[in-house]
Amino acid sequence: MFNELSSPAALVATRRSGKPRDMVAPGPDDAQLRTILEAAIRVPDHGKLAPWRFVIVPGDRRYALAALLVDAYRAGRPEAGRLEVEAMEQFARQAPTLIVALSAPRPESHIPLWEQELSAGAACMNLLVAAHAHGFVGGWLTGPMTYDDRVRDAFGSAPERIAGFIFIGSPSRPLEERPRPAYDTVVSTWAG
Repeated sequence: MFNELSSPAALVATRRSGKPRDMVAPGPDDAQLRTILEAAIRVPDHGKLAPWRFVIVPGDRRYALAALLVDAYRAGRPEAGRLEVEAMEQFARQAPTLIVALSAPRPESHIPLWEQELSAGAACMNLLVAAHAHGFVGGWLTGPMTYDDRVRDAFGSAPERIAGFIFIGSPSRPLEERPRPAYDTVVSTWAG
C-alpha cells in the first residue's frame, strides 16, 4: 500500500537514501517488488529501447554473490587485507532486498548512447522513489565491483554495465538529511 503522502511533490521531497547496512526486514514482498519495478521502467526512453535491466538477487543467493565479489576483488587486488575482504562479504548480504541495475545500451540504435544511459539512471531513480512510496528505504551504491567485468558478466555481458546495486528494506534508525546544494548554485535563467 502506498504511503499517505500529501502530494507527489512531497513524495519526491521526502525521499532519502538509506545506508544498506542499516536496513532491516521487512523488505518488499514479491507483489510489492513487482509494483516497484513496474514503476521503475516507466521512464523517458527515446526510441522505446528499454536500455536497462534489473536482476533481483534472492536472499538464498547472497552468499554466492559474496563469494563472487570476494574472488573478483582479490583478483584485482591480490594484496587485499582481511577488512577489505570482509567488506565485500558484508556488501552482498546487506538489506532484505538487493537488485542489480544494468545499463543495457543498444549500440546498433541511432539513439545516442548518452540518452540511453540517462534513461537507465532515470529507471534507477524511479525504483528508489517507488520503494519510498511503499514505505521502504532504498540505497543505490556503486563501488569497485560495479566496474569489474567479472562481476558484470555474472549478471549480463558487454556492452552492458552495472549501473549500481540497489538495496531496499526498512530503516533501523531515522534517516539523516544530507547537505543539498543551494538552489541558486544549480539553477539559473538563461539570458540568451
